[in-house]
Amino acid sequence: MEEKHSKRALIRDIILGGQDGLVNVLGVLLAVATATNDRKIVIISGLAATFAESISMAAVAYTSIKAADDYYQHRLSQEQREIEEKPDEETQEIRDIYRAKGFRGGLLSQIVRKITSNKKLWLEEMMSHEHQLFAEDYSKPVKSAVVVGAAALAGSFIPLIPFMLADVKTGIILAIIFSIGALFCTGAATGKLTGVDWKANGAIMALVGMGAAIAGYAIGYFLGAVVV
Repeated sequence: MEEKHSKRALIRDIILGGQDGLVNVLGVLLAVATATNDRKIVIISGLAATFAESISMAAVAYTSIKAADDYYQHRLSQEQREIEEKPDEETQEIRDIYRAKGFRGGLLSQIVRKITSNKKLWLEEMMSHEHQLFAEDYSKPVKSAVVVGAAALAGSFIPLIPFMLADVKTGIILAIIFSIGALFCTGAATGKLTGVDWKANGAIMALVGMGAAIAGYAIGYFLGAVVV
């Protein structure tokens, strides 16, 4: 169970950082490229956005997961107190949980006795089934911050590299193609890992990139017209 949730948290962090870094930097690059048509300014703006985005995402990941862990610990202490003070009610909650799963009669009573005879197990069952909270999802805020920040950095360079290798017009086209391809592949891979339709999942992520591309182009076109 711990391995399953650790894997889920890792996938979450990679997708969060990578997608956010790619989409945000793509929008910035297209806006600046369309407004200025200056390759040097585009690259400088892209690099600034890349590092700012990575640091920001890492910080947000740390603070948000730390806050989630604080909430988990608060709920955990409440459940511990309730088990101590109201054991009959908490036992009935375990019975209701497993009755809803389809267990009946002697087998249900056996499961309830087994769980309530071990307070650690009892507490874990209440947290996971009643509150859908899992300690493994919030236990490593520093690791999550590093993964999110690294993923954001890697994702940000996908739309930036074309501008380092080609002129602005070609860079725009390649940045969009690279970004859509990366988003689709990421979505497809995530779909495979999580058991959902990988084609649909990939298409959804690719559409997010297209949305950023269109928004970035529109903003850049407008700003360029205003400046001129």
